[in-house]
Amino acid sequence: MKKRLITAIVGVSLTAGLLGLGAAGAQAGTATVATAAPKPPKGARAVVQVGPNPTTKRGEEVTITGNCGGGEKLKAVLSGMTGKPSLRNVRIIDDNPKAFVAKASLDPRIGNGVGPVFVDCGGEVGVTLLVTHV
Repeated sequence: MKKRLITAIVGVSLTAGLLGLGAAGAQAGTATVATAAPKPPKGARAVVQVGPNPTTKRGEEVTITGNCGGGEKLKAVLSGMTGKPSLRNVRIIDDNPKAFVAKASLDPRIGNGVGPVFVDCGGEVGVTLLVTHV
């Protein structure tokens, strides 16, 4: 399962980077025709948001919301990349695939920086960045 999750996370990251480059290029050019963003690849269609973002207090509670993009339901919320999660006490409030809600607290030892927050929706994953100014 971890290999599949990591593969999907890499796919989401690459897709987000490519979409960002495409958006920057479209703004810099003089094209007048609006183009639709390409659909993310299967396995990387979940959408996730964290609020408040940026956060300013250690231990602060954050709310994770989004949709599963065709996945089954919200199964897990993961954070951090170095084996030290930035979120503690993660609680899934509503696992509805069309509008999930979870709550978590920032780690009391977290510092300033940016870190990923991943969601696993059973076949679809999503990622966003959480900014901390503590």
